[in-house]
Amino acid sequence: MTDPIGDMLTRIRNASAVNKTDVTMPMSKLKLRVAKILEQEGWIQKVETVKASKDNSKSNFDELKISLKYKKSGKSVINRIKRVSKPGLRVYVTKDNLPKVLNNLGIAIISTSQGVMTNKQANKNKVGGEVICEVY
Repeated sequence: MTDPIGDMLTRIRNASAVNKTDVTMPMSKLKLRVAKILEQEGWIQKVETVKASKDNSKSNFDELKISLKYKKSGKSVINRIKRVSKPGLRVYVTKDNLPKVLNNLGIAIISTSQGVMTNKQANKNKVGGEVICEVY
């Protein structure tokens, strides 16, 4: 797989399009951090890691289980989740050029030297970095 983060975002997008309650994927530290940010900001309901069992021959790796969040009308809370920085074209921003997503109604997730954080946290900390994705 060339782009694991792109795969994660696509799995979330596809699962919310067909109103699935949760989605599982292979676990990595970066995926876990991105999912935790989505949970803290209220875009998804719950994130948990599922440990690989020795008895199960299906997978030897831990998995990430994300419970999606829906409105009372049945529509997904996430209208759009978009990968910004791709393996073929990395997108970096300085502290002065941090993106505003939908006039600050959405968030951008940025990988900085101080860790993975939202654009609002990066603005408070006065750091720039690689823009991973935008959510609104």
